[in-house]
Amino acid sequence: MIKIFDLIGRVFISGIFLLSGFNKIGNYDGTIGWMESFGLPGFLLIPAIVLEIVAPILIIVGYQTKIAAAALSLFCIATAFIFHNDFSDQMQIIAFMKNIALAGGFLFLVANGAKGYCLDKK
Repeated sequence: MIKIFDLIGRVFISGIFLLSGFNKIGNYDGTIGWMESFGLPGFLLIPAIVLEIVAPILIIVGYQTKIAAAALSLFCIATAFIFHNDFSDQMQIIAFMKNIALAGGFLFLVANGAKGYCLDKK
């Protein structure tokens, strides 16, 4: 039973990034404009999309889980501080804390790896 919970947990924590990566492709120009409004160069969108698609897939299938989770943890921390730092806005505080909480979840994967139904065990 623990193995299936491990897999479900990996799917749940990764799903938001997989969806976000595909949404960025669908709204490429809009996302570049949004990033540039925060002072980031638009070319950073491509590595963000790659990370948001590749790392969740690796986590879901349980291959190189610790590396993929570490990358997404750092990504979450960076995006929290870059995009959600207006602490006078309650919604930004919630978004900031969500990203920090996700980073914490990914750190659990870094510490423990995938436990069930994963390619890392093969």
